[in-house]
Amino acid sequence: MIYHQIRIAVKPDAPEDQVQHALDLMRKLGDKLDVVEFFTVGRDFGGEFQYGALYALKDIDAYRTYMYDPLHREIDAAGLPLVTNMVSGDLTDDADPGIGDKIAKVHSDRFKDHPELLGLVEGLDSYEGSGT
Repeated sequence: MIYHQIRIAVKPDAPEDQVQHALDLMRKLGDKLDVVEFFTVGRDFGGEFQYGALYALKDIDAYRTYMYDPLHREIDAAGLPLVTNMVSGDLTDDADPGIGDKIAKVHSDRFKDHPELLGLVEGLDSYEGSGT
C-alpha cells in the first residue's frame, strides 16, 4: 500500500470559494477512482498548513493511475495558483527496495508528459516531497 499525502498552505488572499472548489475536486477524485482504497481531505492541524489530503493506493500501478487521472490535472490547475507552500509525501509498506525510485519516476514522467504542471509548481513559494 502507498499512502500519498499532501499538506498545503493557502495564500492569504485566496478566495474562499475557489479554495473550497479545489478541495471539493480533491474529494471527487477520491470518490471517483476505483484505485483509491480510502482517502480523506480536510483541515490540517499542528503546523503551517491549513489543508491536507491522504489517498491510500494499493500499489505503484494504482499510484500512477491516480497521478495521471485528468481530474488530478484539473485539481492542479484550480488549486495550485491558490497555494503558497506545499509538501507531498509517500509512506509505504511495499517490500520492494526500488519502490521509492518507482514513485519518483511517476512524478518525473508526469512533469515530462504535462509540462504545464512545472509552471504551476514553480509558482509556489515552497514545494517539497516526493514530487520534487
